[in-house]
Amino acid sequence: MSEEAACEARWTGRYHFEGTSEFGESVPVDYPPPNGEGRGHKPTDLLLVSLASCSGQTTVSLLQKMRQDVRGFTVRAVGRKQEDHPRVFTAIHLEFRAAGPGIDPAVVEKAIKMSEDKYCPVWAMLKGAVAVTSSFVIE
Repeated sequence: MSEEAACEARWTGRYHFEGTSEFGESVPVDYPPPNGEGRGHKPTDLLLVSLASCSGQTTVSLLQKMRQDVRGFTVRAVGRKQEDHPRVFTAIHLEFRAAGPGIDPAVVEKAIKMSEDKYCPVWAMLKGAVAVTSSFVIE
């Protein structure tokens, strides 16, 4: 059986929208000047945030299950867009940074690969359309 997800984007003027999730939290979405007022996030930036967050959540969860002492974790997503419209991403690179005593690089590599191949739905959706690469650093 499939599961539904829903959100709403409400126009508040010019190019500004307020996006609301099922949890009731909102996020401002806008374009930079001159079209918008720069009072929020660009839609494509939110796609990068979604990928970084989803892959980060699944990777941290897997690392914890693999008994790694993760004390800090960040994911930086950098996307390259085509020049012509629609200005879609043609490539995205994810840099994972894990911090904690005794973290095993082989375990981090395995957890990231599992996130990519099985657990992160955002990565799975983008995979066929965009070249997504990754690297990691242990601090």
